[in-house]
Amino acid sequence: MVKNIVVLGGNSHPELVERICASLGLSPCNRILTKFSGGETRCEVQDSVRGKDVYIIQTGAGKVNDVLMDLLIMISALKTGSARRVTAVLPLFPYSRQPDVPYKKAGAPMSRVGPDSSVPPTPGPGIARSAGLDNGTDMSGLMSKASLGEGVNGSPVKKSAPNGINGSLSRPGTSGPGSPLTRTFTTHNYENPGLVSTFQAKPGYKQWVAQAGTLVADLLTCAGADHIITLDLHDSQYQGFFDVPVDNLYAKGLLQRYITLNIPNYKDAVIVSPDAGGAKRASAIADALGLSFSLIHKERRPTKITDRQSASMILVGDVSDRVCILIDDLIDTGNTIVRAAKLLKKEGATQVYALVTHGVLSGDAPDRIRNSCIDKLVTTNSVPQDENRAQLGQKLDVLDISQVIAEAIRRSHHGESLSALFAYN
Repeated sequence: MVKNIVVLGGNSHPELVERICASLGLSPCNRILTKFSGGETRCEVQDSVRGKDVYIIQTGAGKVNDVLMDLLIMISALKTGSARRVTAVLPLFPYSRQPDVPYKKAGAPMSRVGPDSSVPPTPGPGIARSAGLDNGTDMSGLMSKASLGEGVNGSPVKKSAPNGINGSLSRPGTSGPGSPLTRTFTTHNYENPGLVSTFQAKPGYKQWVAQAGTLVADLLTCAGADHIITLDLHDSQYQGFFDVPVDNLYAKGLLQRYITLNIPNYKDAVIVSPDAGGAKRASAIADALGLSFSLIHKERRPTKITDRQSASMILVGDVSDRVCILIDDLIDTGNTIVRAAKLLKKEGATQVYALVTHGVLSGDAPDRIRNSCIDKLVTTNSVPQDENRAQLGQKLDVLDISQVIAEAIRRSHHGESLSALFAYN
């Protein structure tokens, strides 16, 4: 039994809270967490937390915005109650997939070098000088040839400057057609269309998008969280958004153990990443088990932001007559992983297992999974799986992460290293 520690559970996943407390030999902290008739959250901590190490268990599932607001209010209540340290334990971190939204659709607008974007004058050794402007006009040549009475393309200046110097900019004693300091200008850019870069954003790019990921990090810190524990962040760089320590746990050990114990002849199987973003995660498991690795390359075709993007999938590797194990961190709508399974079966795979850490399965995803080529979906209980289990039946296996989180809490409380949890080999 761990002493001087308090575990406070939110409303998002009561079953996981009970399992973690059972592993630690504790009882959950007594609290009132309800809503008023107007929808506002009411939180009252009924046990003393003064000078104690408090861990709040709240996962980003279901009504995510309500879950997040409940978490912030609980943190504030604990700080008001003089808790020594408050740690937010979020198995599924909310809004962790949003920092790359502006670039996920079609890339940043200036990332493409082409006829409608400005390019460097000398791209590299041995390469011909490229045009300085998007219309092929050399800016430096234009400016050196510009004189007192000429526009950019040799045309007369259409409008004089307000001070009557006919659009010339010079210093005393340096004026004249041949002076290097003489420059022409107009009062509005549209009067010199050759000098205006016709920049247009790439299709699908949202120029003004809120960075919700950084906002959530700031909210947790401002509410008073001293430490964050989470599981399999979608992007590990997200930890850099915080000014407090963040421990990112991994479900890699649980997935590896499932493969070795539940997949017959797993040594002949192939680990497959459904996209390039998860290649590192999948290849780590393949290397640890000594299995072959394949990758599905998704080539996106950007369209208008209101249209659905089409993407062609290309398999890199040989999966003919072999069992395929798809590895990913999260399955939400299920579109990507279902299409990947269909491609693997088309390429000759005998069976397809899908192993993911967070099985959100929003909307009609359970029906999509049930009717897909996936023979078995394996996920953890980082989010509640009762409804998904009822719809998928034997097609869904759920792994328990409560012991991993409980051990992380125990080690964090005693100031021990968490790196031992990652030494799965």
